[in-house]
Amino acid sequence: MFKEILLPIDLEETDLTLRAIAIAQDLADRYGARITVVTVIPDFNMPVVASYFPKDAIERARKEVCVEMEKLVKARFADPDNVRCDVGEGSPHKFIVTYARDKQIDLIVMPARRRDISKVFLGSSTTHVVERAHCSVLVIRP
Repeated sequence: MFKEILLPIDLEETDLTLRAIAIAQDLADRYGARITVVTVIPDFNMPVVASYFPKDAIERARKEVCVEMEKLVKARFADPDNVRCDVGEGSPHKFIVTYARDKQIDLIVMPARRRDISKVFLGSSTTHVVERAHCSVLVIRP
């Protein structure tokens, strides 16, 4: 049923993130699917923002995030060899939706976030992904 599962995460290990990891892994095991874990860092390349950082700041940030992602995968997944990691830049929901379409993802598993009262049930990124994704989205709630 599912061959490619996308698991967007924030590197802050919350209980909800750990639950999303467990559910994605269970689904991958059940269907023989591969998991891709992604996180999104801010877009430092905008001219106004870029002027405040050294030219190599984005590349250094990306490398550091990749190291943290690899640590998380090794620590939290039973079969880390079946998990890919990727780091995006910019708007999280735009990156997730585009990545899912471009990489032919079958299912997105993502934790909900409670950031403000207007998005009490789903975080704004989760809401946008659910509305715009071409594939099924499994939202993990608290």
